[in-house]
Amino acid sequence: MSDTNAIRRDARPTVVVVIPFYNGADFIERSVKSVFNQTVPADEVIVVNDGSRPEEREALGALNARFPFRIIDKENGGQGSARNAGVAASSSDFICFLDQDDFYLPNHIELLVNAIPADDARFGYVYADLYEADVDGNVVRTELVKQHAKHNPKTSIFDLLRYDMFVLPSATLVSRAAFEAVGGFDAQFMGFEDDDLFLRIFRKGYSNHYLDRAVTVWCIHTESTSFGIRMIRSRYRFFKKLAETFPDEPKRGRFYLRDYLMPRFGKLFVDHAIQAIKLDNEYRGEMFEHLDDYVHMVLTNPYVGVRAKTKLRITRFLLAHSSPGMVRAVGAATKLPVFRGFRRIYRTEA
Repeated sequence: MSDTNAIRRDARPTVVVVIPFYNGADFIERSVKSVFNQTVPADEVIVVNDGSRPEEREALGALNARFPFRIIDKENGGQGSARNAGVAASSSDFICFLDQDDFYLPNHIELLVNAIPADDARFGYVYADLYEADVDGNVVRTELVKQHAKHNPKTSIFDLLRYDMFVLPSATLVSRAAFEAVGGFDAQFMGFEDDDLFLRIFRKGYSNHYLDRAVTVWCIHTESTSFGIRMIRSRYRFFKKLAETFPDEPKRGRFYLRDYLMPRFGKLFVDHAIQAIKLDNEYRGEMFEHLDDYVHMVLTNPYVGVRAKTKLRITRFLLAHSSPGMVRAVGAATKLPVFRGFRRIYRTEA
C-alpha cells in the first residue's frame, strides 16, 4: 500500500503557490495558513516581498519561523512583477497564485489539479469560482465568477475584448509552459495584469477550463489592489495595449474599437473624469488626459458612427466647463426633468 501511494505521489503534478506581499502583515497569516492546510499540499510555497516597509518585512520573517515558505525580497514593482519573480524562483510544473488578503478553501489545490485534463497537450490553465467576502472573511456570496463572467470557459477573443474576464489568479492553476511561453505578467500593469495574461495565453493557442466550484475566498476592501489610482491607470494602459494589438479589420467585418473596446471602457473613462472633477483632486489633469486620448481615438476612427462621435464631443465639452459644485448638484438631482439629460453624462455611483 505504501509503495503504491509513493508512486501516485511521485506521479502527481508538482505545484508552486506564489504569494505577492506588500505591507500586508494584517492579512498574510490567514493566507499562508490556508496554503498549509490544503488537502493536497503544495510542493513549493514562495512569498515575494515586493518592497514592503521594514516593520512589515519583519512581521513576514516572524511568520516564516512558523511556516516553511521561501521568502524572496525585491524592489516594489506591483503584483505582476512580484508574481513573475516567484515563478522564476520555482520549478514546479504548475503555478497557483494567492493574493495576500485572500485565502484558499481547504481543497483548492486538490480540485484544480484533478481538473487538469489527461489528454490536453496544450493545457493552459484551469480556473474556478470564488466566494466574495469582506475584509474579515465574512462571505457575501458564493458564486462570483458565474454571476459576472459572460462565458465559461473562454472560447472567443471577441468576448475577452468586450468584457472583463473574471479569471482571477487566486482561483487559477496555470501551466508553467503556457506562462513562460507568453513571458508571464506584463509588469506595466498594477491592475488588469490578470486579464492581459490570460488573454495572451488564449491567443497562443493554449486551452482553458472552467471548474464550477469555489476554491478561494476573495476578500474585497478599500485597501485592496482593486481600488485606487493605480487600478485606474492600469485600466487606461490596458485599453491602449488592446487598441494597438487589435486594429480594425474592415475586410473581415471586425471593428474592434467600435464594437468591443468602446462599450467596455468608454463610460469608465468618462466616470473617472467626473470623479476627478467632483473631488477636485490632483488627478484631475491626468484623468482628462486619458479621456482626451480616448476621445481622439474615437473621433478619428472612420468606423464609429456620427451619433456616437457627436455624443462624445458634447460630453467632453460639458465636462470641460463643469465645476465640482455643478457635478455634485447634477449628481444629486435625480428627479428634476431639467437635469435628466445631464444625469446620463454625470452618472456616478452612490
